[in-house]
This record gives sequence, structure tokens and C-alpha cells, in this order.
Amino acid sequence: MSSISEYIENNPQETQRLIGLKYEQVKQLLQKAIELHHQQQEIAELKKVRKIRAGGGRKPKLSSEEQIVLTLTYLRHLTTFQLLGIQFGVSETTANDIFNYWFPILAELLPHSLLEQVKKTQVNSKL
Repeated sequence: MSSISEYIENNPQETQRLIGLKYEQVKQLLQKAIELHHQQQEIAELKKVRKIRAGGGRKPKLSSEEQIVLTLTYLRHLTTFQLLGIQFGVSETTANDIFNYWFPILAELLPHSLLEQVKKTQVNSKL
């Protein structure tokens, strides 16, 4: 488990400062996002033409919950993927891939005000 995830579990009162959502909201978001993730996985699995039996391949280093926390941490702090990778014990590329996978899922569940704030900050930083 990443140190941020552990810290949130041990100090739920600090969740809003770290991620921008209250602890209860994060728990609900995690549950709904994982449900949506499983639905998407099932749909993708039905469309696949398999040459190899299911269940093979490398297991992810981070759990789904930790991947979502990584994405929420990025949205809150807009840090680099290199620093996120160091914080969560994965490579910069993996942190980027995790964010790009979970962001569309969370976009369906998060308040639009949070997403608009991130988009505006990204546009302003490019100028």
C-alpha cells in the first residue's frame, strides 16, 4: 500500500487536504469507480478474441484503490508523474498510464467543478 493511502486510512480527517474530498466521499467514489471499472472490463472481455487463457500476465503493482488515489492526488496537486511514481512506487510511465486509464472513469463520477478547475489550470500553465 502506498504511503498516501496508508496515511489516509490512518488519518481520515486529513483526506480533504490531500485529495480535495472528504473521507466518506472518497470511500463512495472508490466503490463506484471500481464498479464502473469492472463493468468496463466485462464488456471488453466479451469483445476479446483470446489466444491465451484468461488470468495470465503480470499483476499490477498497485491495487485499484491505490490507482484511484494516485489519480485524485494528481488532480488535487498537479504534480509531475515522476513524483507520483516515486510516491506510489511505480515508474513515471506507469503513473501516467494509471492516470490516463482512471481519469475518464472518474470524470463520470466526480463533480464537474473539480474537473473544470483542473482543465483551466492545465490551459493556463501551457500559456
